[in-house]
Amino acid sequence: MRYDRKKDISPKYLLLALTIICVILMIVSFFAGEKVAFIKKYTNSIITPIQQGINKIGVWTDSKLENLKEIEELNCENDKLEKEIDGYKEQITIYQNKLAELEELRALYELDESYPEYNKTAAHVFAKDSTSWFSIFYIDKGTNDGMFVGANVMCHDGLAGIIIECYDDYSKVRAVIDDNSNISAKIMPSNALCTIEGNLNTYQNGVLVVKNIDKDAKITVGDKVVTSHISERFHQGLTVGYIAEITYDTNNLTITATITPAVDFNNISDVLIITDKKTEVD
Repeated sequence: MRYDRKKDISPKYLLLALTIICVILMIVSFFAGEKVAFIKKYTNSIITPIQQGINKIGVWTDSKLENLKEIEELNCENDKLEKEIDGYKEQITIYQNKLAELEELRALYELDESYPEYNKTAAHVFAKDSTSWFSIFYIDKGTNDGMFVGANVMCHDGLAGIIIECYDDYSKVRAVIDDNSNISAKIMPSNALCTIEGNLNTYQNGVLVVKNIDKDAKITVGDKVVTSHISERFHQGLTVGYIAEITYDTNNLTITATITPAVDFNNISDVLIITDKKTEVD
C-alpha cells in the first residue's frame, strides 16, 4: 500500500497559530524590552526595506492610477471636443449653403435689373431629365402661379429656355441647348440676323452653332448674340451667348459661327420667368 505523507491543514488552524505567535511576540516585546532589542534591529533591517519597497510600489501605483484618471478625463474631453467640432462643421455647411443661395439670389437680382422692361418671377429647379446637362428641366411653379406655355426662362447671364408644358404647380422647360431648340437672333452691334440651333453634341465642347449670317456682316469674336424682334416665341434683346469662332461657308453667301452660351447648363438651381406674353409685349 502506498503511504501519502501529505496532510491537509485547515486555514482556520493556520490563522489561529499565526495569531497566537503574534500575541506572544507582542508580550515578549513589551516585557523583555532591551533583551529583544537586537531582534527588533534585525527585523527592522529586513522589514524597513520591504516597507520602503511597498511604499514605492504604492506611490508608483497611485501615479499610474492618477495617469489613468487623467487619460480618462482627456478621452472624455476629446469626445466632447469632437462633438463640438461636428456641430461647427454642420453650422459651416449650413452657412455655406446659405451663402450659395445668397449669391444665386444676388445673381438673379442683377439679371432682373438688366431687363427692367419685362415683368418677372423667380422659381426653383427641382428636377431634370437624365441627360448630363439641364437640356430639359422642371421648375416649381405652374398655372396656379401664372405660368404658361411659351414663357421665357432666364438665369445666370441670359436666356436659359422656354416653358413647353405647364401644370398646376410645376412646369417643364426646354433649354436653348436642346436638340429641338431653334432661336431667331441677331449679333450685336452689327444687328446681323442669324439662327441659333440647339445641339447637345456641340455643347459637349461648350458651344452652340449659329447659322444664316450674311457674309457681309461685320462680326468679330466676342460679339454678343441676343434674341431678335422677329422671333415668334422669345422676347427681344435676351442674351443667348457670345461669338466664339467664325467660319465662312463654301457657298460664299453666308457665315457660320459658334457661340459660348451665357448660361452654364451644367448647374441650374434658380431661374427667372418672364411673365409677359410675347404678343402682349409686341
